[in-house]
Amino acid sequence: MVIVGQCGQSIDARIATASGHSHYINGAAGLAHLHRLRALVDAVVIGVGTAQADDPQLTVRRVAGPNPARVVIDPNGRLATAARVLADDGVCRLVITRTETPHSLPAGVEVVKLAATDGQLAPAAVLAALAQRGLRRILIEGGSNTVSRFLAAGCLDRLHVMIAPMIIGAGPSSVSLAPIERVDQAIKAPMRVHVLGEEVLLDCDLSAQRIGIGMAKKST
Repeated sequence: MVIVGQCGQSIDARIATASGHSHYINGAAGLAHLHRLRALVDAVVIGVGTAQADDPQLTVRRVAGPNPARVVIDPNGRLATAARVLADDGVCRLVITRTETPHSLPAGVEVVKLAATDGQLAPAAVLAALAQRGLRRILIEGGSNTVSRFLAAGCLDRLHVMIAPMIIGAGPSSVSLAPIERVDQAIKAPMRVHVLGEEVLLDCDLSAQRIGIGMAKKST
């Protein structure tokens, strides 16, 4: 599998203002890159918080290419049936949830039930379930909590950080991990830098910390 995480942020690593406004931090070049990533993967993954806050379509509209499968991680059954990510447009749609969580979703949406630990679904188990369905090129698009969990679990091969030319000053950050005591404990991420219009893309290589992904057992 190849797993890419994606963050769109300001210079000071903010993904929204303190009030939650985020449309749009990244400009045309950054959004085109995001859609290009979608066109290159088998599936795009978001958390239910992002689905609720942004109601994204997760389709490819700014570049040529196929729409990926759309996956929402929703442990507690919070996703609205009218969410645009569930729209019936011929693309595979999956909702990944806890074994014991009831769901009533539109026809054609596959519900994948996984065992949880402390109410959370392990990133490696999510990826294993996707691999079982032939989805092996995965984009972890958001939000920050979902990207952070996959990063902390060692489940990313690369992290794309798209930096917009603005300083917001306060608000949620793009990544939040457990604190470390020393700088030498930080995750090492060799990177390449690309200038895209007025924005800068950091392509960070996380392969040194990447774990192997097994095949998760799904519950029915």
